[in-house]
Amino acid sequence: MPKAKRSQVVTLTKTKSKGREAKSSLMEQVRVAADTYDYVWVFSVENMRNAYLKTVRNNFKTSRFFFGSNKVMAKALGKTAEEEIKPDMHKIAEQLTGEVGLLFTNNSIEDVKKAFDEYAADDYARAGCIATEKVEVQAGEVTRGYTQETFPNNMEPQLRELGMPTLLRQGKITIDYDYVICQEGDRLTPQQAQLLKLFWVKQAVFKIDLIAYLHNGEFVNLEAEDDEDME
Repeated sequence: MPKAKRSQVVTLTKTKSKGREAKSSLMEQVRVAADTYDYVWVFSVENMRNAYLKTVRNNFKTSRFFFGSNKVMAKALGKTAEEEIKPDMHKIAEQLTGEVGLLFTNNSIEDVKKAFDEYAADDYARAGCIATEKVEVQAGEVTRGYTQETFPNNMEPQLRELGMPTLLRQGKITIDYDYVICQEGDRLTPQQAQLLKLFWVKQAVFKIDLIAYLHNGEFVNLEAEDDEDME
């Protein structure tokens, strides 16, 4: 006779949440950095790519970068004048919205500005990005790049699946009429983004823009300064 199913008491030991531990660790690291370095910068990233951000980090080996939860970093710095860990630090916390990060450094203002102004990297646009130019493939044999390199014939099914009206003729990938992959201003679909990559067309630029910095209790909003210069 089968045993009756009864509710069982399960003893659960108390464990710390890994998520909570990670947040606490981030807050502690941010606060230590705030005490260690003379400058704290807020920067924004256009077309985020981890590989390029790693390159930037390597150029500031004696500094500290933080690119994590904005809410946690803001809390670590202090969101209000009453909570801030240093004078005017809450103004830095106010800038932590969107795809931004923190840089703690002892490098001079001029060195930081120069390093970021000089660094940019072209890359392939992802789905959702805005096309910066019209890209059109001419009728005939399909080629790509400045060298007009032909595609391997085994890529024809892939191009067709991405929406191109391709045909395989005598081992060559062809189209019977001009085909527009994207127009300038289009919000790229996954198919368009993949086609641009296959055709070696880069329409994204990884770049870091400096938003503001704090030094010895003096907060400077660089975006506000730029607006004043334009007036």
